Amino acid sequence: MNRFPLWGNLLVALIVLGGLVFALPNVFGDDPALQITREDGNPITDITLSGINASLDTEEIEFFQPVADEQAVIVRFPDVASQLRASEVLGETLPFHIIALTLAPRTPAWLSAIGLEPMSLGLDLRGGVHFLYQVDLDSALDQLMQTYVQDLRTRLREATIRNTGIEIVGGDTIQFGVLDPLRVNDAEQIIRVLDPLLIVDRTTVDGQPGFQVELAPTQVTERQNFAIQQNTITLRNRVNELGVAEPVVQRQGLNRIVVQLPGVQDPAQAERILGATATLEFRLVDWENDPYDADQNNRPPIGSLLRYHRDGRPELLRRDLIVSGDQLTDASFGYSQGQPAVFVRLNSQGANRMLETTQANLRRPMSVLFIEEKPELIERDGEEILRNTREETVISTATIQGVFSNNFQITGITPFEGQDLALMLRAGALATPILKVEERTIGPSLGQDNIESGRTAVLTGFFLVVLFMAFYYRVFGITADLALFANLVLIVALLSMLQASLTLPGIAGIVLTVGMAVDANVLIFERIREELRNGNSPQASIRAGYEKAFSTIADANITTLIAACVLFVFGTGPIRGFATTLGLGIMTSMFTAIIGTRVVVNLIYGNRQVERLAIGGTLGRSGA
Repeated sequence: MNRFPLWGNLLVALIVLGGLVFALPNVFGDDPALQITREDGNPITDITLSGINASLDTEEIEFFQPVADEQAVIVRFPDVASQLRASEVLGETLPFHIIALTLAPRTPAWLSAIGLEPMSLGLDLRGGVHFLYQVDLDSALDQLMQTYVQDLRTRLREATIRNTGIEIVGGDTIQFGVLDPLRVNDAEQIIRVLDPLLIVDRTTVDGQPGFQVELAPTQVTERQNFAIQQNTITLRNRVNELGVAEPVVQRQGLNRIVVQLPGVQDPAQAERILGATATLEFRLVDWENDPYDADQNNRPPIGSLLRYHRDGRPELLRRDLIVSGDQLTDASFGYSQGQPAVFVRLNSQGANRMLETTQANLRRPMSVLFIEEKPELIERDGEEILRNTREETVISTATIQGVFSNNFQITGITPFEGQDLALMLRAGALATPILKVEERTIGPSLGQDNIESGRTAVLTGFFLVVLFMAFYYRVFGITADLALFANLVLIVALLSMLQASLTLPGIAGIVLTVGMAVDANVLIFERIREELRNGNSPQASIRAGYEKAFSTIADANITTLIAACVLFVFGTGPIRGFATTLGLGIMTSMFTAIIGTRVVVNLIYGNRQVERLAIGGTLGRSGA
């Protein structure tokens, strides 16, 4: 007889039932909604909440009661038209707020209470933000040239070779003259040791023998590629800090980077985090001079810098830098004695410098200087030029109360500023500034159309396969159809549990899985038919069909799973979405097609003697 032990049947039933429960949140769908947040990141006030209700009531826009959390308000609407009208109305009546289109799941409270959520949707289904950034490659080359200039000055000074002054001409060429003609060869040797790839030409500079040192084409290309790659990595790190599922961050063309953030409905925050080039500097305060006198005369004392607090107060800082942002290894936001703070960790070099400074300057003030570079596009002589504006603000000044080195905290900031500061410091600095040249917000209404198209494709494929299997294999075909339904349920459940983003290519993977899932059952059922034609009994044919077809099924699915894994590892964005659903579908179909159908077949035929099987053709009569 063909039968499984009771615990085996119960285990299969438990897995399928669990899949139904985890997939259940996806049944209820979503409501068109608006997410309302303040530009400064502060919580929404009750007055604002009342204003939202009043504005929508005045315009007779139908909506559901707004729900507020710590940072945002979600307002649901019965249809997309009401959502779009409300977005226009609230955009005019709520200045300094961000009104974002979104979809709010209708998951019942009892499911949300146990932590069950619908699966995450990608940019093309849920909507989100698309950015296209242009990398300032000229700035990247200038940074490299400045490094060479600094190294040349140091080495020529150490070799006591006097020169006319090292300067950059043409963007990628260094030029200088040697005052002592007898030391020209020594200077050339220094240049060639500095970097053998540099193109060195002797020339005359200000009437003195000298050199023109030019970057080789390979160096220019390598530096540009480095800037693109480094900025791509940094943007990807910042996206990860934002907590976006299945983002796309990849190079496009020579000097552009595409960033797609599915589900992000706050483009202002995303742009602020992605495009900012922020760092910190720690400097001692010049306590010996009056900053107000320096501000009035616009002339800081020698050895000091004049900078300003956020409220406009002037501050004099020592020119000698203690620690810079590139020596930070970690930064996290939290609270210290009830005050917002960023907890900072330094590397060994920065820790030693901070230790020496705090030991020598107890009871003296030290300031934290926040430096942010923002690119802007300006027009000059009919051409668009990328220019960087540098903003330096004193965000904290405190008296050194004790000796510390690698661990300390920054206070005197708001929670909103602290979270952004910690995020940017933790994600790293951009290698060179970037400029946003395109921004698109994909609305949920377009995503809903894609969802409907995808649902139609899946259901059409599913019902066609169901009809064919039921017609061709009779009772066995119906068991395969039940397994196929369980397979879809388990795929949706796994996507919901893992919160892996479902995209249009992911839906294509599910449609492909629907067709592939019955392949295993076709092999099994045809093997059973062959055993019946060879004169075996129905029970022996069932057992032989499942056992002998297993190796073929396993080989075919394993090779496909390997291909899915390769696509997931080396692919990006939509390709990974396709690989995810394909891989999950292969694993669930192996379970439902082999074990699931075997359980159902055993329940139908396993506990009794039968003379024929309802498997199509001759209806499975043994010996036919």
